[in-house]
Amino acid sequence: MKIKHYILATLFLMSLGSCKKYLATEPTDFLNPDNYYETEAQLQFARAGVYDHLGAGGLHGTYASYLLAWTADEGYMNRATLTTGPWNYFYSSADNYNAGLWNNLWSGINKANVLIKNVDKNTAIAQEKRDAIRGESLFLRAYFYFTLVQYYGGVPLKLEPTTSVVDVDDARASAKDVYLQIIKDMEAAEKLVPSIKTLGFGGAISKSAVRGLLARVNLHMAGEPVKDKTRYAEASKWAKMVIDDAEAGHSLNPSYPDIFMKLAGDKYDIKESIWEVEFYGNLKDQYVETGNIGWINGPASNVNSATGRADAYMNITSELYDKFEPGDNRKWFSIAHFTYTISSTNGSKTLALLPVNDHAKNLMKPAKWRREYETLLPKAPTRTPQNMVLLRYSDVLLMYAEAENELKGPTADAVEAFNKVRRRAWSTGIKTIAVTNGGSGYTTAPTVTFSGNGGATAKATVSGGRVTEIILDRDAMGITFFNEGKYTAVPTITISGGGGSGATAIATINKATDGNLNPASKEAFLAAIQDERMREFNFENLRKADLLRWGIFLKVHQDMGNKLQQQSPGQFFVKNYSNVSSRDLLMPIPINEMSSNLKMTQNPGWE
Repeated sequence: MKIKHYILATLFLMSLGSCKKYLATEPTDFLNPDNYYETEAQLQFARAGVYDHLGAGGLHGTYASYLLAWTADEGYMNRATLTTGPWNYFYSSADNYNAGLWNNLWSGINKANVLIKNVDKNTAIAQEKRDAIRGESLFLRAYFYFTLVQYYGGVPLKLEPTTSVVDVDDARASAKDVYLQIIKDMEAAEKLVPSIKTLGFGGAISKSAVRGLLARVNLHMAGEPVKDKTRYAEASKWAKMVIDDAEAGHSLNPSYPDIFMKLAGDKYDIKESIWEVEFYGNLKDQYVETGNIGWINGPASNVNSATGRADAYMNITSELYDKFEPGDNRKWFSIAHFTYTISSTNGSKTLALLPVNDHAKNLMKPAKWRREYETLLPKAPTRTPQNMVLLRYSDVLLMYAEAENELKGPTADAVEAFNKVRRRAWSTGIKTIAVTNGGSGYTTAPTVTFSGNGGATAKATVSGGRVTEIILDRDAMGITFFNEGKYTAVPTITISGGGGSGATAIATINKATDGNLNPASKEAFLAAIQDERMREFNFENLRKADLLRWGIFLKVHQDMGNKLQQQSPGQFFVKNYSNVSSRDLLMPIPINEMSSNLKMTQNPGWE
């Protein structure tokens, strides 16, 4: 639980910004409108039921991080014993995981519809509170529809509660019409929900969250398959509203790793992390809104380790590994160059060497979701309290850059938004160390120190009485690869002890501005943004949807299948990419829906 809200949990139950995990969990009985929605507490309980679908197993609780292949070319589900499912594109319309996603989204939509219909039943409840709940419900309904239209295409538009178990035949709306309804709902919600500063945390819907998602929705509508290019201007507008919101004061967290440390440690960072799915609990008390973040998609850890059990069901690809450039320190926090040890010390690691070839890269684990940063003790074996972030400020910056590029090309404003994200990622530590004079008389390795307080440490190698090399120490925390420190000016290296004298060395350092790019064309800038989104949001489950809207999903997966067959011939995960065909541009309408809704039509290739 987010610590600063814990004591006020009871008060938050009745507040505008109540967090899902402080509310009662999803109602198990049907809430009859004839005798419900009469009190504020009842509205809050119903509100919690709508939010609950965000963290359900069929969405961000499990499936989105694991079973739906939303990581695309970033990584793959590594359980070879699971042979059929969306993760390897070898499944049918009868697949249970596909149905689980579909059913959860529609259940969330229906609950939102019921709440919207009944939120004004008791007008004695303060208008402001009813409006806030109305806004949240409209937004969540739109978000569930947004997920549906991205992966299933046009679906029926159900904007009223389902009241009949017989009259269930609804024809599909076009994808364009679904998008227009999503935008209508979100724009209405934006006027009703509180500011993120008023809320004080990212676990509920704020104006910043709505505006950021409106930028995303419009960007998707501008891309495949709707291709409404007028939407780029809307995407730019909504992103700029987040950027220019002085009250909210959004900014990048100076530390990329700290974003995920805070998510694991139950701390909010509303400057960067704008919207999160709330999880909390260790199955030891009444808080059981737990998820799988870190257990499924983090570095492996044994059940007997104080770090917490992590079965690590996801692997990265060489494509992700190679996408990071020298100096980009996101690489070392995103990819595990270590293994957790079985130890009573939380976070105890054995550091690993760099991978020797591309096949070794394909066997590495993602690392940004780490159980060592969880603060709720004791840690549950297979459930975690880590929140899943759905919108970060860096996404707003990159969406703004992309929309502006589509409208005007690589303007200075768009490139600066893009480069802000890259500069945050960049190392300011020691880049190289060159021995300029080996000295003489050294019988043991001398001590190496750096001036200033940058924090780098290194060791010297001695051969024939001379210092021949100085190598940075590894970072024992696994946050960067080397313990390179952080510097604003090149430090002086002092070599002392070891029985000799005369050895000297000089260093160079990385600078944040080394990360800046200056794209020469609209096409080059789009390609740079596509790569940057992969680096910045790896394993945040945005990649597949991005590839779909860019119209490159098929090519990327076919290329990945060919590449992996060369790098890791015969390995089961090659088929996670080579199985992809044109039918996988959309997921199949579940067979139960096809049977019960006589007006439903199946997606192409799934008939």
